[in-house]
Amino acid sequence: MPTRFTYEELKAATGDFQKKLGGGGFGSVFEGDMATGDKIAVKRLDSLGQGKKEFMAEVKTIGSIHHNNLVRLIGFCAEKLHRLLVYEFMCNGSLDKWIFHKEPLRPPLDWQTRRTIVLDIAKGLAYLHEDCRQRIVHLDIKPQNILLDADLHAKISDFGLSKLIDRDQSQVVTTMRGTPGYLAPEWFSSVITEKADVYSFGIVVMEVVCGRKNLDRSQPEEFMHLLPIVMKKDEKDQLVDVVDRSEDMQLHKSEALKMMKVAIWRLQSNYTSRPSMSIVVKVLEGNSDVDAELDYSVHNPAAMAAIKREAELGTTPVLPSFLSGPR
Repeated sequence: MPTRFTYEELKAATGDFQKKLGGGGFGSVFEGDMATGDKIAVKRLDSLGQGKKEFMAEVKTIGSIHHNNLVRLIGFCAEKLHRLLVYEFMCNGSLDKWIFHKEPLRPPLDWQTRRTIVLDIAKGLAYLHEDCRQRIVHLDIKPQNILLDADLHAKISDFGLSKLIDRDQSQVVTTMRGTPGYLAPEWFSSVITEKADVYSFGIVVMEVVCGRKNLDRSQPEEFMHLLPIVMKKDEKDQLVDVVDRSEDMQLHKSEALKMMKVAIWRLQSNYTSRPSMSIVVKVLEGNSDVDAELDYSVHNPAAMAAIKREAELGTTPVLPSFLSGPR
């Protein structure tokens, strides 16, 4: 089990929860300092959706998984009505701040850094899907849940919406959960496998290469969704038009286009056509090739109908576990 902290210890470590890093509907995250000098991120959960027993069970599950590309759960607090989680501190924040919210004083991510980030995420998902005792399906893969360390290496965070799938199960039936723009089409049948994460990952890769959000409500309707734009450009052999316009990305646009093709592979409407994450890792490392027989035309009526229904939802009706909530 991770370390158990008292509420007073975490209150002192965060300076009475003074420096807020982020937050959402389920709680807020604060920067803290341990007595050892190590920085931590403390998530204070605001609503009691679970009892202590269920909270402890989830802490045990999340605390037992260890991988270089997963944010480490250091400890927790379950004292009276207080429920807090203590994570390793990721000094460069979340990926969305680097690819969506460009700042004049911060240069855009270069191609090699983006490539490494994509590979890091793939390795983390491959571990969750294939190397744990129970398969763990994250169900909320998006740039806001990808955190970057001092060297801009990526780690997956926030397992609050995740589902465990026993090895003898091929799929799980669950209520819709996740974030609009990243939901696989099969969500509308409520039968989910780890391939839902593969789809979300494909969307994230597309965003990393293009440097814009997949679902951007500030855009006119015809430009709101990045996916159909990419599909139309692919059909016309004009994918280069959507690659991020930063100088280094343009210098590596041939490599970026190859990664876009791999992203499209993960976006197949039929989830059985999507590759496993271990195969994706091999392709990204150059040890395997994309299936030449794949149908890249994912821009079909069923998929687009699902995307439109998703957009109409505005916010996704979720029944999250108590550990959820964005950094």
